[in-house]
Amino acid sequence: MKSSRLKQLLEFLKEDPNDAFTLYAIATEYKSTDPGKAKIYFDKLLGEHENYIGTYYHAAKLYAAMDLRDQAEEIFKKGIEKSLSQGNQHAHRELLSAYNEFLFEDEE
Repeated sequence: MKSSRLKQLLEFLKEDPNDAFTLYAIATEYKSTDPGKAKIYFDKLLGEHENYIGTYYHAAKLYAAMDLRDQAEEIFKKGIEKSLSQGNQHAHRELLSAYNEFLFEDEE
């Protein structure tokens, strides 16, 4: 994570605290260095911007990595449903593939 990029994103968030893209960018910046903070931003996106489809893949992966398997599965399922309802075939395929991988990992 580049602290200058994160700093800039946090400034953008001050200007527009409800901007889904900025929240998403901050969550992804934190994902590898501070999963707990990333989760906070992903949770906000999932609760307040449920149609922001990019959230589902990364949030579900983060939850799975944090061993929150039940919640990860629910996020995958909701993302798959949302991507279909939005007609976003690319996101749908990506989420479905990741979900199947997640289920396979669970069986091992």
